[in-house]
Amino acid sequence: MNLCDCGTIKRIMEGAGIGFRKDLGQNFLISSEVPIRCAEGCEANENTLILEIGPGIGCMTDALACRFRHVVAVEIDDRLIPVLAETLAEHDNVTVHHGDIMKTDIAALLEETKARYGLPSDIPVAVCANLPYYITTPILMYLVECGVKFSSITVMVQAEVADRLTAKAGTAAYGAISAVLAYYGEMKRLFTVPSGCFMPQPKVNSAVVRLALYQDNPYSTKSEKVLFRTIHAAFEQRRKTLLNALSSGFSNIGKDKLAEIIEKAGLPPQIRGEKLDITQFVTLSNFIYEETEIL
Repeated sequence: MNLCDCGTIKRIMEGAGIGFRKDLGQNFLISSEVPIRCAEGCEANENTLILEIGPGIGCMTDALACRFRHVVAVEIDDRLIPVLAETLAEHDNVTVHHGDIMKTDIAALLEETKARYGLPSDIPVAVCANLPYYITTPILMYLVECGVKFSSITVMVQAEVADRLTAKAGTAAYGAISAVLAYYGEMKRLFTVPSGCFMPQPKVNSAVVRLALYQDNPYSTKSEKVLFRTIHAAFEQRRKTLLNALSSGFSNIGKDKLAEIIEKAGLPPQIRGEKLDITQFVTLSNFIYEETEIL
């Protein structure tokens, strides 16, 4: 069964008596090449446990199941659960979980799957998913903060979002999410997916990006809480200088004190936050942590 074929998708949806839910960002792939490239883009070995988010009717899931040890697919739309049971029936290495990924205890779900299928406790785990546009950033942050040591997170997102996720310091697309994710790993844009590869066809193109997560984080931050607060403060008012932006974000610290901290961090007094890379943000936040009592 070709789950990327337009006719097949229509027959499956009509047979189940359901339509596409715009509120869930449901756009199904109609290019069989894309899920294969996504699966290969994970750069994971075949003995990997894959977490997929939003499998739809199983197009990407099928490609993943053919390449990896086991796939856990989390689907929020209860109407698609019986559909997936049918479309993925030939795979005995797929577990479909009905739920909202943002309300799912991912670590517990993966541990339960390992126990049920006799998978090694130290099996490598990676993410591969076609994320809905409307909730891309929250899902990415939830994944990196959920406590699971993923080897990589490979996701399809809106092309404009991909620009931000992979942006470097000093570029127009660089923002808080660019810097925060750079703390967790190395982000790379893999390829563009034209809007015509989906049904229904969205108005914009997509792109696939991969975050190769650090297994041992190279950044020595004294407080992640202060680091992320520093980053968000720097970009909250990006037209302002770093000093003025931090003055708003850390109103409990005097401006003169912040100016001293910026100088100690080796940064020019008039620099803007968008010019700082993650290494500079870590250094700056460490000085803020050391010289204040904000916690």
